[in-house]
Amino acid sequence: MKKVNLVFGTVYGNAQFVAETLSALMIEEGREVSLLLNEQLEGFIPPEDELLLVICSTTGQGDVPEDIQPWFEMLKNKAPYLPGLKYSVIALGDSSYETFCGAGVQFDDLLSECGAKRVGELLKIDACETMEPEVEAKAWLQSWNALIDMEVVA
Repeated sequence: MKKVNLVFGTVYGNAQFVAETLSALMIEEGREVSLLLNEQLEGFIPPEDELLLVICSTTGQGDVPEDIQPWFEMLKNKAPYLPGLKYSVIALGDSSYETFCGAGVQFDDLLSECGAKRVGELLKIDACETMEPEVEAKAWLQSWNALIDMEVVA
């Protein structure tokens, strides 16, 4: 099983809570997980032999939250070539805004531009539909586990 590097960007703590919830579930399942705090992201380039899971809230006009903005900008500026990296994104947002889940979409685009390959679909969790984003994320995790297990075998 590949190690999962879990990164989150949050405004009010929802994305962090989702990240902590999924991290605990993956550890219970026997996966090796590294939940990276924002101060640990300085200069962090995701290893290509590990998996990356980004969980990100959206702020302002589809912007990346301040706490993870420096890492996003570093990746954007360095544009590392990561063709062996497999990643997934969970985006939290509010569909009443035109820029619904904009930060997660930006992360998805950036990682794709770096040559990384997304596992599964981008999960968009709508604050207008759920007060507990971790519930949707936990359901998504089951299908994601099956996909990454198939990726490892393939």
